[in-house]
Amino acid sequence: MLNPFSNDAFNMVALTAAINKIPNNYGRVEQLGLMPPEGVRTRTILIEEMSCVLNLLPTMPVGAPGTLGTQAKRKVRSFVIPHIPHDDVVLPEEVQGLRAFGSESDLETLSNLIARKLQNIRNKHAITLEHLRMGALKGVILDADGSTLYDLYSEFGITAKTVNIALGTNTTEVLLKILEVKRHIEDNLRGEFMTGIYCLCSQGFFDALTTHSKVKEAFQYFQRNQQLGNDYRAGFTFGGITFEGYRGQATDAAGTVRKFIADDEAHFFPLGTASTFRTYFAPADFNETANTLGLPLYAKQAPRKFERGTDVHTQSNPLPICLRPEVLVKGTKA
Repeated sequence: MLNPFSNDAFNMVALTAAINKIPNNYGRVEQLGLMPPEGVRTRTILIEEMSCVLNLLPTMPVGAPGTLGTQAKRKVRSFVIPHIPHDDVVLPEEVQGLRAFGSESDLETLSNLIARKLQNIRNKHAITLEHLRMGALKGVILDADGSTLYDLYSEFGITAKTVNIALGTNTTEVLLKILEVKRHIEDNLRGEFMTGIYCLCSQGFFDALTTHSKVKEAFQYFQRNQQLGNDYRAGFTFGGITFEGYRGQATDAAGTVRKFIADDEAHFFPLGTASTFRTYFAPADFNETANTLGLPLYAKQAPRKFERGTDVHTQSNPLPICLRPEVLVKGTKA
């Protein structure tokens, strides 16, 4: 009896195509379309920064020499793209009974089994990517165990901006705090453009905002204008910024539940930018993928020793990044 996994339907290209077609069940940042994917051919990317300064030019007498332009300052930074492998296995007990008597394999049923495995793996990679992307929006990209992969503020030599919205005080002029956030982002676009400003915030922050004495009336008016049955947490606009309660969290390998946004915090960022946000994908470390453009996910299978099952290997090599961390603002509730 032949090994059904030797069929072309289970080679690297077919499995990789299949896992990348599976719908993404997680990822608010993915839904926002904030960090478009871009495949690269290497495991290290170089980010070149050019600092251009606009100067006022003085008037000069007719015939006088003009003022001289200065060369823009350039800096090059390198980032190693993280490697995230994950393995699973198809055991003989799972395959047992799938083959029909007299046939070498039942590919349709076996494909369904592999599809279920790939779906489960896809979900794990998806929530991991959401965690990394949320880190990029906060300016500090964290690994699954909470350790820092990249502190974008340190990498780019920028001081993080934090605005205390002071929602615990009834007399706080919340609108002025919101305008402070907007002005900071607008001042630091530096040639970039945006279509708006968005805020993903913890449930505690969202509740404190919408019940604050200076915001409550606006929120009630917003609710009255919503269609019956709509979830108002999906986007409340105040002061020109849309606020959304964010509940993303996942369990790490040690069993610790990690919230992607800490309690009583909010994170502001621009929408509709041209080149501020990216998700770079490096190629897998397979012979056939060397020097090719990276894909979001790869999958491959190989028989175990003594044909005691089949190992399924998957990997993703993503680096979500904000190329202008100065446009990121953290808000606090206290």
